[in-house]
Amino acid sequence: MSGDGAPRAVPPPAPPPKRERKPGDPRFDVRRRLAATRGGGRKLRRLFVLLRPYRARTIGMFIALIAATGAALAPGPLVKHAIDDGIRAGDANVLTLVVGLFLVSALLVWAGTAAMTYLVSWVGQRVLQDLRIQIFDHLQRLPVAFYERKRTGVLISRLTNDVQALDTLVTDAIVTLFQSTLTLLGAMAILVVYDPGLALLSFSVLPFVIIGSVVFRIASADAYRRTREAIGALTAELQEMLSGVRVVRAFGREDRHLRRYSELNEENRRANMTTVHLNAAYFPAIEFASSLATVLVLGVGGIQVIEGDATIGVLVLFMATLGNFFDPIQQLSQLYTTYQSGMAALDKIFELLDEPVELQDAPDAVPLPRVEGRLRLDDVSFRYRADTPWALRDVNLELAAGQTLALVGATGAGKSTLAKLLARFYDPTEGAVLVDGHDLRTVTQHSLRRQLGIVPQEPFLFSGSIADNLRFGAPGASDDALWAALEAVGAREFVEELASDLGTEVGERGVQLSGGQRQLLAFARALLADPRMLILDEATAAVDPRSERRIEEALKTLMHGRTVVVIAHRLSTIRHADQIAVLEGGRIVELGNHEELVAAGGRYAELDASWRRQDATTGDAAPAG
Repeated sequence: MSGDGAPRAVPPPAPPPKRERKPGDPRFDVRRRLAATRGGGRKLRRLFVLLRPYRARTIGMFIALIAATGAALAPGPLVKHAIDDGIRAGDANVLTLVVGLFLVSALLVWAGTAAMTYLVSWVGQRVLQDLRIQIFDHLQRLPVAFYERKRTGVLISRLTNDVQALDTLVTDAIVTLFQSTLTLLGAMAILVVYDPGLALLSFSVLPFVIIGSVVFRIASADAYRRTREAIGALTAELQEMLSGVRVVRAFGREDRHLRRYSELNEENRRANMTTVHLNAAYFPAIEFASSLATVLVLGVGGIQVIEGDATIGVLVLFMATLGNFFDPIQQLSQLYTTYQSGMAALDKIFELLDEPVELQDAPDAVPLPRVEGRLRLDDVSFRYRADTPWALRDVNLELAAGQTLALVGATGAGKSTLAKLLARFYDPTEGAVLVDGHDLRTVTQHSLRRQLGIVPQEPFLFSGSIADNLRFGAPGASDDALWAALEAVGAREFVEELASDLGTEVGERGVQLSGGQRQLLAFARALLADPRMLILDEATAAVDPRSERRIEEALKTLMHGRTVVVIAHRLSTIRHADQIAVLEGGRIVELGNHEELVAAGGRYAELDASWRRQDATTGDAAPAG
């Protein structure tokens, strides 16, 4: 430690390796298991990974499926024996036995189908529940940069439209796939056993069915992918319009948004009509193949019965079993639309889950102890991507505990980027950010954020009451504590005037309140959280001069004893800071307090003179750049 209590300079450590999240509840630890199949694994294999926590019920589901399918195939052979060995042979005992077995098979179909239906729904809904939680959790841990390049509506579509498409796949299509396949194979085995010649005649149409199915699959795969993209674009446009509806109204651009939505809606219609055309060509062809096979078997088999080469029972068996042969083909063909839609949705969901969580705690990260609030930046450089210019370059800075640092400079100078590094929304590309001597990459993010308060320029309030929003950072705060915080920031008066005071609903994003009221509540929320360090990102920019003067005293209370970094646009905030850093082009070009920088006659002195001229003109605390 140096004499002033600041930590000695240390070489910036290399960024620690990224940590895999520790497995917790196995139902929600899906991402780790999915990662194991990320390379060359098939989509269905990745889907089956989701079933692992429920393997016992899944096995029970397949046992019930096999039992129900086997029992459903029994009537054909039973009818054959009833006709040939019972009725024609005049053997009542055989007929009675066959009738009894027929009843048993019907009971097995009923019990197996009931059990299978219940287990499929139970497992399917649990899997989808886990998947929704996993997607939501993953979204919360993705880096800020991800949201700067992705539209919110598209992400909402992943959790709604795509999961709904997957719902149909998991709870219906997968079962149909296995049941129809087993039925098809079982029917083929029965036909071959009882008359190989007629069986081969029945199978003669299969090459045409197989060729048609391959062509359909190739043609429809891209079509169904486009339908998922189209519905995602529609959802994104709707979300964006609803979020900015006041701006749309203010500029009278309703027609523009209607045209854009109509264009996307037309693209969605065209994408879906492509699948309609493919279905219209494919499914009737399968139906025709089924009818053709039935005609061939009835004609040839009927002649064989007349000539004595086959029994009536065998012909009846074939006519009964052909349904179990071609119906699964028809079901599998119809299933393919659901399958393609679900696979397209699955692609989009896994694509989202595969997004890397670039900012993770190190494997040996430790909780950050209660801090005094000493900040240090050692040779910090940062850029958002490797192909973009440096947002910060060679920044060195020290701030003692309890001091206030004001960041000033033109738009794009690097002020907000520096604040994001202090909050560890990003890690520096080079160098290190330290709090009380701890490199932020060596401590857990949660322990850092619990001691850090951020008040943005545009305060965000959640749907709910004023009390709910104030308790966001202090869940156990009493009503008395809420009123004390409101009193401290000068917000108690307007809250008391509301019909339900603390219980007043603020609306989505706080739309029921004015901008100044939302900002005052944001200050009160930060005060209740009692952070050791504060970042004020132009926090008074949206407040009118009268309100600003009212909360300046409250800000002094909020900032007292805390380390504060202010991205400042008000001269009154800047001039009282312990240190002022002037940024240009991502570098600190001047550093000192107000008097020192004015006396230096540099860039800050020019800004100060400009602000004073504005003060003289407006009579208010003028913006600071």
